[in-house]
Amino acid sequence: MAQLTPLAKGLITVIVIGVAGSLAWNFGLKERFAGGGETATGKPVVVGTASEATPKPRADAPAKAAVPAEDRNAPLGSAANPLKVSLVSFHGYAPALVANGNALTTQPGSIYGKLGVHVRFVIQDDIPTLATIFESGAAQCAWRTSDFWAQEQPNLRNAGLDGRAVMIVDNTQGGDAVIARDPAVKAVEDLAGRSVALLQFTPSHGMLIDAIDNSSLTARRKDSIKMVFINAEEGTAGVRAALESAAVDAAVLWDPDLALALRNVKGAHVVYSTKTATNLIFDVMVCDSRLLAKPEGQAVVQKFVAGWMDGVLAARANPDNAVDALVRTQEFFKLLADKEGKPFVRSLFANLVWTGGEDNARILGLAGGTNHYERVYKRFDEIYRKAGALANPKSPVIAPQDSFDYRFIKALLAENRAAAEAAAKPQETFTQSALSEATQKQAMVTKPVTVGFASGSAELTKRAQKTVDSEMVPFIENNGKAYFEVSGNSDSTGARETNLRLSAARARAVVDYLVTQWEFPRERFKIVGNGSDRPLCVEANAAAEGLSVEDCRALNRTTRVAVYGGR
Repeated sequence: MAQLTPLAKGLITVIVIGVAGSLAWNFGLKERFAGGGETATGKPVVVGTASEATPKPRADAPAKAAVPAEDRNAPLGSAANPLKVSLVSFHGYAPALVANGNALTTQPGSIYGKLGVHVRFVIQDDIPTLATIFESGAAQCAWRTSDFWAQEQPNLRNAGLDGRAVMIVDNTQGGDAVIARDPAVKAVEDLAGRSVALLQFTPSHGMLIDAIDNSSLTARRKDSIKMVFINAEEGTAGVRAALESAAVDAAVLWDPDLALALRNVKGAHVVYSTKTATNLIFDVMVCDSRLLAKPEGQAVVQKFVAGWMDGVLAARANPDNAVDALVRTQEFFKLLADKEGKPFVRSLFANLVWTGGEDNARILGLAGGTNHYERVYKRFDEIYRKAGALANPKSPVIAPQDSFDYRFIKALLAENRAAAEAAAKPQETFTQSALSEATQKQAMVTKPVTVGFASGSAELTKRAQKTVDSEMVPFIENNGKAYFEVSGNSDSTGARETNLRLSAARARAVVDYLVTQWEFPRERFKIVGNGSDRPLCVEANAAAEGLSVEDCRALNRTTRVAVYGGR
C-alpha cells in the first residue's frame, strides 16, 4: 500500500462469495491504501482514531524501485523470471529480506544470490485472496498465518485451486496479547461482564475465543463478555484507540500496536499472551500447488526455503541489519523508525521467533512429539467455522496434513542432522523453585475438565485417560512456557476432610498420567486438593448461572488446570 498504518501483521482476507472480500489486519487501514480491495465490515461497535497512528508518508518519501521486466518463458528462479512471493509489512519476514540482500529483488552476493535463485518480494498490504494472487501471476507463494490459512484453504479449493504451506517462518511469543487497563482484570475469567475490542476473524479473535472456551466461566458468564469488533478500516490502530479512550475495558492486539498500548495507556497490562501460549500462532509461507507439482518448481522452492532459513541465522546474528532491511524495503517501517526510532523496531523482535530449521522441526513434529502446526490448523478451523468466518460454511473440512508440504523442510533436516537433534531436545527448562514462584501469582486462565472417577476412587479409568488426552493435553501444549496447577475439586456433598483427601489424590493421578504417558516435566505441575472449597458454581444459587443444581455440582466436580507464567 502507498500509505500505511501501525497494524502488525497484514490484512486478513475473508472470502465471502458475493458478500465481502478482504478484512484488513496486519499493517493496514483501507482509508490509507492507494487502492486496496474490498473489506468485510465486521461489527463497527467502536470506531476511533488512534492518537498515535502512523503518519502518512511525507511528500519526500523515497520512490519505489523500478521492477525489472519479466520473461515468463525464462527459467523459473532466474533474474528474468524470479520466484515471486507476496508479503505484507511485518517484522516477522525480516529474514527473507536479509536473505535477498536487504532488498525486494535478489542482490548479487546475497544469500539467495549465492544459492543461484532469484526471488522478488511483492509487498501487498491490501492482501488479495490467494486465488487472485495465484491466478493473476502476481506471486506463486504468499504469507499466511496458520489460522488465516485454515480459513482460506477451503475457499481456495472452492475456486478450483489449492496450495500448501512449505515452511513456518515465525512464531509469535509475546507479540499477541489480551490486555486490560483495570488492575482488577488479572485473568481471562475477569473479562466476564466486560467489553473487549478486537478485529474479527484475525488471530486476535481466535486467540480470545480459545482462551474463553478454555476458561472456568459458566456458559452464561462467557456470553457476558462483549466482543467489540472494530471496523476493519480502523484496524488495530482503532482497537488501540478504543482502549486509549476507555471506550472498552480490554483489547486484543499485536505488535507494534500492542507495544504502543502497553507503553501509553495508563494501567495497561497483559492478561494473557503468546508469551505463555507459545504454540498457538504461527506464520507460514503458502505456495501454489501447480508450482509444487512441477520438478522445476520444487527445485526453486527448495532453494527459497533454504535461503529463508539461512536468512533467519543471519538476522539473528545481526538484528540491526534486519531492522535496516525492513526500513530500506518497506515504507511502513521507515515511518515507524522515523517516529519511534530504530531501537523500538528492534524491540519488536523480542516478541516473536524467526523460525529456522530446528524450530520448524519442533513445530512440525519432525523430531518427535506433537505436530503443533497441524493441531493449531485443526483448532482454528473449528473455531472459525463455528464463528461463521468461512465464505462457504459447507466447505469440506481439510485434513491438516493436506495443508502442508513437508518435503522441503525434511530435505533441509536430512542435510542438517544437528538441527533435527536439537529440535528433539527439551526447549524449556522447568524447575520446582520457578513453579513455586509462578503459582504464587494469580492464574491467567483456568480450564475445568470433567475427569470421571469411580465413587471413592482416585484411579484413572481408560475413559478418564481419553478425557485427559483430548481436553487437557492440547491446552498444556498450547501454553508451551507455562507452569500449571492441577487441582481436584468436589461438590458440597460428603464430608469436607474426605473430599479434600480424595480430590488431592485424583489431581495427583492426573499429573502422574501426564508425566508418564505424555512426558511433560513433573516440575511444571503443582498438585492441589480443594475439595468443595473453591466452587465454580454456587450450588445454593445454581439458577443464577442458568444451571440445574446437579449441573452446578457437576461443574464443581472437575479437575482444573490453571495456567501460570510469563504474561
